[in-house]
Amino acid sequence: MASETAGNSGLAQRYAAALYELADEAKALDTVADDLRGLRGLIDESADLRRLIKSPVLARADQGKAMDALAERAGFQTLIRNILGLLARNRRLFVLPAIIDAYLAELALRRGEVTAQVISAQALTDTQRAALDERLRRAVGGKVAIELRVDPKLLGGLIVKLGSRMVDASLSSKLHRLQLAMKGVG
Repeated sequence: MASETAGNSGLAQRYAAALYELADEAKALDTVADDLRGLRGLIDESADLRRLIKSPVLARADQGKAMDALAERAGFQTLIRNILGLLARNRRLFVLPAIIDAYLAELALRRGEVTAQVISAQALTDTQRAALDERLRRAVGGKVAIELRVDPKLLGGLIVKLGSRMVDASLSSKLHRLQLAMKGVG
């Protein structure tokens, strides 16, 4: 299992590096990053899309058509459409989430930014996002690229992952800890 994960990670890194180089040549690093963030949001929101990219049963052509239709509807640029088609043809759509993460991490690294993954129960307002950005910048002492995700299962609060550190201030975690504490009392 560990070697399979390492193999997928290396595969994702290679695709992400190639995509980065193509985006850099096309002067489209930020546009590609925006499209990838949008794609990650679609993957997070749709169980059907997650099944599509992970299914070994679906034909390559069917996966390719579905991804092309998705990319067209979402308005993704040509580089993203091309990589999605390539991944479908090569039966590599299953590494798409890791490719997205690797591309965004490489972009942040080259810009001297630290990436913070923030998961919230609901979308953050611009004011909340600015306050979070300011606090993280002060904590890190430099630029921070915030990757936001929404997970309604958290009920409330945030989970912030910054490098190897994680702060879980979600309501679901607090309720779980309270439940465990109450079991110990009885």
